[in-house]
Amino acid sequence: MPKITQLSQLDLNQTYSYADYLTWQLNEAVELIKGKIMLMSPAPNVKHQDISANLTTLLHNFFKHKKCRVYAALFDVRLYDRKKSILANQDIHTVVQPDLSVICNPEVLDEQGCNGAPDWIIEILSKGNSKREMQIKFELYRESGVQEYWIVYPNDQAIHQFVLDDNEHYQLKHMYTDDDIATPHLFPELAVDLTEVFETWQK
Repeated sequence: MPKITQLSQLDLNQTYSYADYLTWQLNEAVELIKGKIMLMSPAPNVKHQDISANLTTLLHNFFKHKKCRVYAALFDVRLYDRKKSILANQDIHTVVQPDLSVICNPEVLDEQGCNGAPDWIIEILSKGNSKREMQIKFELYRESGVQEYWIVYPNDQAIHQFVLDDNEHYQLKHMYTDDDIATPHLFPELAVDLTEVFETWQK
């Protein structure tokens, strides 16, 4: 089998597994969505990176000496139906790179990343990826059992907080803006000051 180093060597209409994904040596960052290759957006801009760094610092400090861990992209998160047990690489067809993942179950962590649903995912929207985060990933995270999902809107300085209900649907729990203090449903003792989150050099 030839070494895969260029996207042009792959058939974008074919269905691939995570086992295939692990053999690729591409310059481009890609995700697998139910077996289909999806190119990631170009490198995030300064505002996106500042917000990601601010959230990462806040969460790392909060979870220090606690059982949960926070991981920032690039970090493989393999997703599948929450009713299934942990799958082998060849049986997994979705792998994504959330901006931030909070994981409290060490059993889903391995050397390759996260094999199963994180407890909490945060996605920071950037130009060109809004539709994916709002539609495709929203459904993926719901189906796989991600308990809490935040969508961060850098230009509006807002955060939408979704929480999985008993019927396995996301409910919009809160919309935070401006200088609000956001409170994760899973971690009510954590106060996320939006003024600090959106502090960035790029206005």
